[in-house]
Amino acid sequence: MKLIADSGSTKTAWKLISRSGTIKDIKTSGINPFFRTEDDIFLELRKSLLPETGSEITEIYFYGTGIINAEKGDIIKRALSRIYHQAAIETYSDVLGAARALFGNKAGIACILGTGSNVCLYDGEKIIQGISPLGFILGDEGSGAVMGRKLLGDYFKEVMPPDLRDDFTKKYNLTREEALNSVYRNEKPNQFLAQFTPFLSEHAGSAYCQEFVQRNFMEFFERNVSHIPDYKNYPIGFVGSVAFYFSPILNHIASYFGFDQTIIIKDPIEGLEKYYNNQ
Repeated sequence: MKLIADSGSTKTAWKLISRSGTIKDIKTSGINPFFRTEDDIFLELRKSLLPETGSEITEIYFYGTGIINAEKGDIIKRALSRIYHQAAIETYSDVLGAARALFGNKAGIACILGTGSNVCLYDGEKIIQGISPLGFILGDEGSGAVMGRKLLGDYFKEVMPPDLRDDFTKKYNLTREEALNSVYRNEKPNQFLAQFTPFLSEHAGSAYCQEFVQRNFMEFFERNVSHIPDYKNYPIGFVGSVAFYFSPILNHIASYFGFDQTIIIKDPIEGLEKYYNNQ
């Protein structure tokens, strides 16, 4: 049996494909080797994943955020091998997973817009150029974490229009001290910040929210996509919840940068299932 995984900072989507071809969807929490240890990953997956799959797994293809080199990939690989002793395990970056999900064996510019963001040029087999995302403090333009960070800043500095500030207060009832502790002292500040992004889609009719999202997507293109040589000569595609829920604005900004069409899918795991079925 075969396991395919796509893991972001918030959640991991798994596809269990049996020998007969039947498919089972499984969800676990996000697995980022930058923030989690091998033991931590092993203990969680033994509890949450193993009961859903059984132990007779022969192949695992794991795509995840934070897998920027072999060392980070090996953290995931070792944790999985302690559960699935007979499985051949391959680990890859989430951006390669996005590229394969979007374009299969064809070339294109693959982008991630979820809790974090990323972009790469894919030649149909491998990534031939990537732009370092740098995380939500130094980079991750257009991501849920960065938009959440800026949104909180606008709220506490009273840049946000008064009617929206009232709605924000009613929805989250968040004090400045709670926000500062969650960002600077607690674990997973990127996930804390990203949780505020849906507020923008819930108030999509507001000029403030429209312009806010447009500015963030403009930054994503200016600081990432436009740095790929001859970027207008390739198709472009996006995966992730932010891309999916703000697709009208994203399509508009992509058009401004010269792209006639965009591919947008919420969950890469569906495209990865198709990719492996076609191999």
